[in-house]
Amino acid sequence: MYDKDIIYQRMLRYRMKGRVQKDAALARETSFQIGGPADILFFPENIAEAVRVLKLCRRERIPLLLLGNGTNVLVRDGGVRGVVMKLGGGLCELRRERDRIFAGAGASLADAARFALEQGLAGLEFACGIPGSVGGAVCMNAGAYGSEMRDVVFRSVFLDREGNVGLLDSLGHDFGYRKSRFQEGGSVILETEFLLAPGRPDEIAGRIAEYQARREASQPLDAPSAGSVFRRPAAEGLYVGPMIEACGMKGAAVGGAMVSEKHAGFIINRGGATAADVLELIRRVRAKVRERFSVDLETEIRVVGIAAEAQAV
Repeated sequence: MYDKDIIYQRMLRYRMKGRVQKDAALARETSFQIGGPADILFFPENIAEAVRVLKLCRRERIPLLLLGNGTNVLVRDGGVRGVVMKLGGGLCELRRERDRIFAGAGASLADAARFALEQGLAGLEFACGIPGSVGGAVCMNAGAYGSEMRDVVFRSVFLDREGNVGLLDSLGHDFGYRKSRFQEGGSVILETEFLLAPGRPDEIAGRIAEYQARREASQPLDAPSAGSVFRRPAAEGLYVGPMIEACGMKGAAVGGAMVSEKHAGFIINRGGATAADVLELIRRVRAKVRERFSVDLETEIRVVGIAAEAQAV
């Protein structure tokens, strides 16, 4: 068992450039705008600070949660025990070397796509509208419009459980549908190298504009959400949104959480939603789809933290 006050004071004594906050609200750190507080929230300014805090947590057996842009996460109402490390600052660097883009794990994926456009490099256009960080996108092999991270990742710099820095090529990522080896095993992505191809900026910009227009027309980008809630079913010809709509669940709501009327694969926070609201709505949607289609929908979003009832005990 750890004492959060002692850990907080110890981190302050490290005199790091990154911000350290105690009992910090996580709702404002996620795109869902939902969730309880973190015992300690830390924003590292560089890799050295991230490594130092990671080693502290592992040495003292303090729970550690890594958070990118918080776009694929639902934080439970009781918050998160231990340390939440939100990647940003010095971990957001973007640079080019020949036909490769090097992106810090905390960099916005959309920013990486725009940077590639500025450099006249093609291949990341599909990622222009995917919310979240580079590290999070690589970890879950994010994709859109027929392309995925595995199509452009050349290698990644990572930190293992012992705090050692390593280098992993694309095959070593063990990419699958919305997954990679980084979802298990405790390793942390620090930087990813994308292998792209020279292209005409006007053509690259045209594809980005096309993808963005399609996204705006089909997704509820004007409301807080965590993106697509469910994974695509393995069965051929089945799609999440149409199945949920066929079950009459489009527009269904629990408290402040609602199945989007624009795209039934999204759950939005229409104001004041709690994590409990979202989880109950997910349960109801899954039950309806199972009853009608005999399909068990798997969630794509990460649910972290503890319930408010557990916190009160």
